[in-house]
Amino acid sequence: MSRIACKFGGSSLADSRQFLKVRDILEKDSRRSIVVVSAPGKRHSSEAKLTDLLYLCYDLSRKGMSIDSSFSLIRDRFLEIERELDLGATLAEELEAFRQQILKGVTRDFIASRGEYFSGRLMAKFLKAEFIDPKDGIFFDAAGRLDPKSYETLGRLLVDEKSKRYVVPGFYGADVHGDIKTFSRGGSDISGAIAARAAKAEVYENWTDVSGLLMADPRIVENPHPLDIVSYREIRELTYMGASVFHDEAIAPVREAGIPINIRNTNKPGDEGTNIVSKLPEVTQYDIAGVAGKKNFSMFSLEKSMMNKEVGFARRFLEVFENNRVSIEHCPSSIDSMSVVVASEEMGDKAEAIREEIQRVLQPDNLEVEHELSLIAVVGEGMARQVGMASRVFKALAESKVNVRIIDQGASELNIIVGVANSDYEKAIRSLYTEMIRTA
Repeated sequence: MSRIACKFGGSSLADSRQFLKVRDILEKDSRRSIVVVSAPGKRHSSEAKLTDLLYLCYDLSRKGMSIDSSFSLIRDRFLEIERELDLGATLAEELEAFRQQILKGVTRDFIASRGEYFSGRLMAKFLKAEFIDPKDGIFFDAAGRLDPKSYETLGRLLVDEKSKRYVVPGFYGADVHGDIKTFSRGGSDISGAIAARAAKAEVYENWTDVSGLLMADPRIVENPHPLDIVSYREIRELTYMGASVFHDEAIAPVREAGIPINIRNTNKPGDEGTNIVSKLPEVTQYDIAGVAGKKNFSMFSLEKSMMNKEVGFARRFLEVFENNRVSIEHCPSSIDSMSVVVASEEMGDKAEAIREEIQRVLQPDNLEVEHELSLIAVVGEGMARQVGMASRVFKALAESKVNVRIIDQGASELNIIVGVANSDYEKAIRSLYTEMIRTA
């Protein structure tokens, strides 16, 4: 029997009414037999996130301060869901045991993981499903990376039995010593992808509070178009450029196995959402997948006559940034000039030290450092097949009177990246988006 792995985010589990929606979604398709859950999300904007409260409990306990106020908020959230779903008063004892564990001194990762753990316990009881603890099936190696044996081990726990449903908490697994270790924040997306691959799922459904992905940031572009289909490669580029589309590390497990992802809305389950696939169809509605960007970059630009004849020149230039432990974002160049773009936040207060080292090591004819730059990417696999895409990009920016400081395009022709002043960022995003959907 083919199966579907479903991951439900915090907004999908915020209260008992959301739990009821989850059950309705699962009952509409018997293939939805693998359920991965986040910790319950915020019910309103002023409410603290459960995971933040758990981290606070850890910090307070380490300082010998009372955790009572913070822990009561955590306990009350879970007990309220249990009570309203009429699941019987069984969780209070387990929550009290957890409080004692905090006071005795357990790890930060263990404490943070309990949001998902207790969410999973409630969901398993509510659905009358089998609870699978990730510590028994998801493993990290000594370097803190996902151990590939997780797929086989977790797969054995998710036995493919007809009409059987499993609930797996997201966000954590076990390290090489058997201790609880968490993924980065938002890591339940990764857990869902691991479960989908382990169960050899037909599709990985990621249920959240939006009906799929948008082609631009709605805080900048009014009512941007939704995407019905997008490739893994396009998502990777958009995520890198700052688009909040999907947890970056959650792509790899399903991409390697060729399992499509379907982004769905728990509150509007009839919406088809966005499909993330390995290979796009020949014809898509738009030539691009989206426009995304990030602010606050710095660029070091040097000029030196005949630098192309100096063996190792580029290496020495890049080595300056390595010596200062600053990673590089882009590196556009020409015959007698070369530029390096870095994130200003990562560079911190090292700009002057980097400048002095460049002058000493490379002795350029000219060196300029520019700050407050933004990088914007127009992303789409269809761009390589369309004549005049670059001209449309620069025409849109010119008509909006946006000066382009950086131009970069990868060999894959999957994107065109431009650098503009921070002050032009929003205007540039809007003009590029409008141009790229204009003829669709």
